[in-house]
Amino acid sequence: MPSALPDGEPMPEDGALPAPALEGAGERPLGFYLHVPYCATRCGYCDFNTYTASELRGSGGALASRENYADTLIEEIRLARKVMGDDPRRVETVFVGGGTPTLLPAADLSRMLAAIRDEFGFTSDAEITTEANPESVDPRYLSELRSGGFNRVSFGMQSARQHVLKILDRTHTPGRPEACVAEARAAGFDHVNLDLIYGTPGETDDDWRASLDAAIGAGPDHVSAYALIVEEGTQLARRIRRGEVPMTDDDEHADRYLIAEEALTAAGFTWYEVSNWATTEAARCRHNELYWTGADWWGAGPGAHSHVGGVRWWNAKHPGAYAQALNDGRSPGAGREVLTAEDRRVERILLELRLAAGCPLDLLRPTGLAAAEKALADGLLDPGPYEAGRAVLTLRGRLLADAVVRDLVD
Repeated sequence: MPSALPDGEPMPEDGALPAPALEGAGERPLGFYLHVPYCATRCGYCDFNTYTASELRGSGGALASRENYADTLIEEIRLARKVMGDDPRRVETVFVGGGTPTLLPAADLSRMLAAIRDEFGFTSDAEITTEANPESVDPRYLSELRSGGFNRVSFGMQSARQHVLKILDRTHTPGRPEACVAEARAAGFDHVNLDLIYGTPGETDDDWRASLDAAIGAGPDHVSAYALIVEEGTQLARRIRRGEVPMTDDDEHADRYLIAEEALTAAGFTWYEVSNWATTEAARCRHNELYWTGADWWGAGPGAHSHVGGVRWWNAKHPGAYAQALNDGRSPGAGREVLTAEDRRVERILLELRLAAGCPLDLLRPTGLAAAEKALADGLLDPGPYEAGRAVLTLRGRLLADAVVRDLVD
């Protein structure tokens, strides 16, 4: 099952934020993340806060049902409006994730979106994304999403090889994600992303190249490629521990990343975050950029995390407990923390260094600056931006991003 929520102070029952959280809010973008926690089956590598139908039987089952989920989440959107008070900002991005959001009827996803429009309004160029499992959509469903206001869709492709998908317990068939890209384009979607995973046990370099070729050939304008992380408590972790499948090592991950960079760059994609490539600036995921740059977002749904003005909070994880709180007129928040100036400095370095724009050197302390000088000498930071006061990772630096970040935050 998914990992536990973090520690924190209690959340007020009405969800009220400390007054300083909304100071200067007009200068920060505002987004919404909507979490849909349902999945048809549980993938062996997944530790997200998701639930299959069998896992929801029993406590909270009625309140946790998919049939009334949209109504429950809309209640949290209305709560958000009360908590934000007279904050005049319009919403710039919405991202519906999961789970498998497209297990809900398209009309339900559109109603959730309409609630944000009614309560907050959207900017004229708002980016509105939903994740989708390739097997859970068809041309009609995608057209309904587009008519409902969605303009970006992200398909979980993971791999083009059947034996790799089998290890991951993915249920879609090879070729279906590529077909989905064409269907989304036909439905009028402006932007389409394909998610890939590399480093699955049993995957070869040729398997990975085939997946990249298939993804690029499908014609998306954005590709995300993530190294597989084997999380404790997952079915995949248990299989590796039993010796049923081999563990992929860091060197293989590095080789696969270099293959991805070469193939995507040759196809006209440019990296803008360590694991993300886009064909144009307009094709970048603005919602994720909002996370990486410390802007404001409200996360609605079970286990969803939010951040507004240096206050971070998280909702009750189980859909039944989440729904019960809203049904009782309470915030579903399970806890929160008020970030200190030092917390925010560290988080800026952790997140911004992963971006192609890098992070300002003036965020670093003397020990961090000394580490940056060493990283520059070792070829991990780009000398051009460094002279202009920014730490930007080179390709080799991207391969060692976690280590570089760890040194620079000291």
